[in-house]
Amino acid sequence: MNRIIHAAVRRDVDRTERALRGVADGDLARARQVQTAWRNLVRELTHHHEAEDTHLWPFLVGRGVDADLLRQMEAEHGAMKTALTSASAAIDSVVADPRTEVATAAADEVARARDVINDHLAHEERDVEAPLGDLHDDPEFKALSKKLRPASIVDAANALAWMQDGAGERERSSLRAAIPGPVVTVLTGLLARRYRREVAPVWR
Repeated sequence: MNRIIHAAVRRDVDRTERALRGVADGDLARARQVQTAWRNLVRELTHHHEAEDTHLWPFLVGRGVDADLLRQMEAEHGAMKTALTSASAAIDSVVADPRTEVATAAADEVARARDVINDHLAHEERDVEAPLGDLHDDPEFKALSKKLRPASIVDAANALAWMQDGAGERERSSLRAAIPGPVVTVLTGLLARRYRREVAPVWR
């Protein structure tokens, strides 16, 4: 699941940069679409990292994972938050002034944020996923995993729709396996309206 979330993050950062480089002079509607999609990405990524900082890292420290490594993870989250804030402000500027040059400057800011984000994601995948894999069948870890999910089913449905959008068949199969039963699958599909209405059309 962690890899699927990371793939969705990388995908949408790339999509956002490309979209900004394609904004035509005066295309306010397109600028607003990109802003909406970017805010969705920031919301999902922020939830993911806050859940790790609050729940996952302390748990891993208790299981003997290097505390210095996890402090690095938390510091990298802080650096990402700063980069996301700068990129968000730049995208807001495009909505306020939808000129190509403003959109290009925002794309450059997103590219800088991508470097910070990708460095962290690669670091986490390289050094944290192994101890996570060792805990796959641990009952306490399974209980903790529930705290890493969005609090409401509507937010969980939005997150699922976001992860599925643009995912390959392998990722989709993993997501289907993670949903506990057909009733929840149908319910999630019905509740993922926000993503389908507001965000998904941006990338079509």
